[in-house]
Amino acid sequence: MFLFRWLWKNLQNYRFTYLTGISLAIINQSMFVIVPYIRQQIIDTFIDNDNAAQNLAEQKNLLIWFLIAMVGFTLLRTSLHYASTMLFEHSSQGLLYRVRAHLYNNMQGQDGSFYDYYRTGDIMTRLSGDLEMVRHSVAWVVKITIESTVLFSVSAIYFFILDPLMAVCLLAMTPVIFLISFIFNKKIRPMYIGLRERLSEMNTGAEENISGNRVVKAFAREDYEMERFGKKNDEYKTANEKAALLWMKFFPFLETSANGLMVIQLLAGGLFVIGGRLTIGEFTVFMSLIWTISNPMRMLGNIINDLQRFTASANKIIEVYYSRPKIVDRADAIAHEDRFKGEIEFKNVGFKYGGKKVLKNINFKIKAGQTLAIMGETGSGKTTLVNLIPRMHDVTGGEIKIDGINIRMLKLKELRSNIGMTTQEVLLYSDTAEGNIAFGNIEMPVDEVLKCAVLADAHGFITKMSQGYDTIIGERGVGLSGGQKQRVALARALAIKPSILILDDTTSAVDLETEKYIQENLEKLENPENLGFTCTKIIIAQRISSVKNADKIIVLKDGKIAETGTHAELVRGNGYYREIYDLQS
Repeated sequence: MFLFRWLWKNLQNYRFTYLTGISLAIINQSMFVIVPYIRQQIIDTFIDNDNAAQNLAEQKNLLIWFLIAMVGFTLLRTSLHYASTMLFEHSSQGLLYRVRAHLYNNMQGQDGSFYDYYRTGDIMTRLSGDLEMVRHSVAWVVKITIESTVLFSVSAIYFFILDPLMAVCLLAMTPVIFLISFIFNKKIRPMYIGLRERLSEMNTGAEENISGNRVVKAFAREDYEMERFGKKNDEYKTANEKAALLWMKFFPFLETSANGLMVIQLLAGGLFVIGGRLTIGEFTVFMSLIWTISNPMRMLGNIINDLQRFTASANKIIEVYYSRPKIVDRADAIAHEDRFKGEIEFKNVGFKYGGKKVLKNINFKIKAGQTLAIMGETGSGKTTLVNLIPRMHDVTGGEIKIDGINIRMLKLKELRSNIGMTTQEVLLYSDTAEGNIAFGNIEMPVDEVLKCAVLADAHGFITKMSQGYDTIIGERGVGLSGGQKQRVALARALAIKPSILILDDTTSAVDLETEKYIQENLEKLENPENLGFTCTKIIIAQRISSVKNADKIIVLKDGKIAETGTHAELVRGNGYYREIYDLQS
């Protein structure tokens, strides 16, 4: 029942349309007995009647009206069927739009743990195949179920009105068919759940391969990837075949039971006509409407099939639909509409991921406008540390303060809008170079875009592209080198005029000359006249040249601060920093 309450909730604004479609479907199916009834009257009055010739001569107008009524009701039923189908389709498309929009919007508010748990291919399967299955169920499965139920019920009632004994004979097979359907339903449910998982795994594998196709080609692993996808494809095919074969095992029993009604109708009906219990007209009605009993029984298996697919898909959608982020604004969050100054303080900060301690007892403070550099071995927790500042993850111990306020007391949008970030893995969008730079501020004037590009040393190569700043950058930055992508990402981070600028290994893919140029331009940010703002800078880097001018340098090791100081102070020591300095010198 929960699934249907969820559907009803998302049919908002389409409920009247949907109920109208249901009403028209019920009326349409109820009218199926009218034409056979008229046919019975024609046969019993004008054909199989001792006074048939006399009746034909005296009541010719009645026959004409009977024929007109048959044509009229047939056309009316056709019109009602078309109207109900269109209303169901319109409602289902509205539901599809509403749910897809909600899912997408809900995912935008999720935190890092959501995307750590759900794979991209799985999410795409939910947004495409699973949603389409739900739409199909709302538009067609519900419609067919209602139509089959009404058609069966109305015909059964009419049969009992005509002749109860004949009705009992025809409905004798019904319990057998329902028993077969119950057993089928019990066996098919787990199969469709497994089938849905195989589809998700196959889509995930395909998405990863497409995203990483350059790596595949670089390592000449095309054959391996084809074999891996083939295995996933084969698993999905096998699961699909098992479900289909199970249906084929039960289908002959359902079909035989349904066709058995025709045999019963011929035998019992024939005997009843011979015995005078039924008229030829009544026998014709039973013959005309026998399919209204057998067809719903045949459809029962298909309905169960689709309902199980719907249940498996809907449960996957609902899982994401009602997913809630763990990192949200507190009810007592402080409004901070003014620009942050940029003072940052870590007090006894700790962070666990999956039960493993990643950061332990981190303490430091940087004043507004200063530059903090972070160094350390791979896996020491550098990126995790800076991701805690915009609350991509929340600390599991201690607190982080900006301008003296615990970041948990700040509203997420205000906090993140004051932080510009460049990440290790640069993601650019299929948009113009200008659009990518102005991503955080779409109303940004062109001259401001150019200033940011110049500071990030991106202006030179952008102007050399075919259409300059109007050049479309391919998906994920295709067509740009690693260094060019990082410079566009840096310009994008500068474009929002952040109070805090976080650079995660931004200069790793650029040459020393470009790095020197970028460092000099970043130092210009200390003067508000350059871009109209100052900002606190946090730089993660492995090059001494990138960090030596920082006001404070932190060296992480195993999630702890192993060294801290200025370049001059750390060079005099014997730790990791001095070791890197010697190697790079």
